[in-house]
Amino acid sequence: MNHYSSEALRRLVITRAGNLCEYCLLDIADTFLGGEVDHIVSIKHGGATEAENLAYTCQPCNRNKGSDLGSIYWPSGQLVRFFHPRTDHWADHFALHGALIYPLTAIGEVTTRILDFNSEERLQERHGLIAQGRYPPPAAMVRMST
Repeated sequence: MNHYSSEALRRLVITRAGNLCEYCLLDIADTFLGGEVDHIVSIKHGGATEAENLAYTCQPCNRNKGSDLGSIYWPSGQLVRFFHPRTDHWADHFALHGALIYPLTAIGEVTTRILDFNSEERLQERHGLIAQGRYPPPAAMVRMST
């Protein structure tokens, strides 16, 4: 499996994302750690290095997701996949309440929990950006609309 992503492919992924983390909708310009191109389905699980399997992410979302594909949804005990930025609509699975990203579905719950959207540090970061009028960024508004 090819691990290499060309500069052109990386640029396509970043441009398509509007410079947002495709999971938490943070503008990558607002994070000290920058953005990363991530395999939605990791290479070790057979994911390809192609546009439809790549997402632009902030460093915390990417590190928390790792190569995982999903997690146990504890109310049902079932394995549930994560939010997929290429096939899912953000507003179907999440809602923003102030700085809190609230899950609306089982997919939203496992994604929110494992990617740790609402850790104290991430909430503080979003509260600070809200106070500056920088969160949610304008590019995120389309993704948050139903």
